[in-house]
Amino acid sequence: MKAGMLLPHLGDSVTRDNIIYIAKEAEKEGLDSVWVLERLLWPLKPQTPYVATPDGTLPVEYQNVLDPLETLTYLAGITDKISLGTCIIDMLFHNPVVLARRFATLDILSRGRAIAGLGIGWSKDEYEVSGVPYKHRGERANEFLQVLKRIWTDEVVEFKGQFYSIPSSKIGPKPVQKPHPPILLGGFSPNTLLRIVNYADGWLPVAGFGPLEQLEQSINGLREGARKANKDPSKIRIFVMTYPNLLDSSSPAPSSEQQRSPMTGTTDQIGTDIDKIKSMGVEHIIFGYVFSPIGKDKNRMIEITKQLARFAK
Repeated sequence: MKAGMLLPHLGDSVTRDNIIYIAKEAEKEGLDSVWVLERLLWPLKPQTPYVATPDGTLPVEYQNVLDPLETLTYLAGITDKISLGTCIIDMLFHNPVVLARRFATLDILSRGRAIAGLGIGWSKDEYEVSGVPYKHRGERANEFLQVLKRIWTDEVVEFKGQFYSIPSSKIGPKPVQKPHPPILLGGFSPNTLLRIVNYADGWLPVAGFGPLEQLEQSINGLREGARKANKDPSKIRIFVMTYPNLLDSSSPAPSSEQQRSPMTGTTDQIGTDIDKIKSMGVEHIIFGYVFSPIGKDKNRMIEITKQLARFAK
């Protein structure tokens, strides 16, 4: 299983030097990937409550977020081998032709290292500011993905759909990766899993906020959906985003494994969770620290990621 880490491109640690340091150190230490996420707004009175906080407000780290693709394209020029992924970009907030060109540009400038992690978003405020209706976003996403792949693969692109239309056109250059950069979708809903089977290459969920058994059940359900669609379930790629909560020696340890939340505990305890995730057929695990004190110390981020990545190999 490969291992990567989320870049410090949001929150108080957003500096050019920090991003350069993490990207270069990650590559030097043999990590496989670095990742970025997207957030447009930190609404003071969100229309859609954030599910991970008691009062529905977004984490304060989301108040400062560098543009994901601008960040990765910059890093393409100062790294050589490490993959550059989005985890995730909310595709519907973008024009598909423009987003396709931006990913193709990243793929070309990085010599084929781009990974397109995409989602459909959940914030009504972000939909509103993007000028996109919140209704029918699933159907819109299905169409968006079809357009994206045609732009990346067809010599002459033409599309007439309910939401998007492209007159017969040449759109280039094409990405280095063939047929196109990997398309991974975030989300847990049954419609998302069906969308992956029909239009994407793999799944990119967040693991650790619930029992790992739920993740395994969803992976099995996704593969079963591929079988029912007469597609090879082994071709569905599974990447997993995690936010390890490493407890130091002064923190009280859970009295039993049953009381321990996934990806929380000592290095060895988190290592057992990584082993379980690996056994599910996950090919790539990503470690993020933006919401923990570890995220404020770039050296500690690298050191802990090195320790955890050993369990993935």
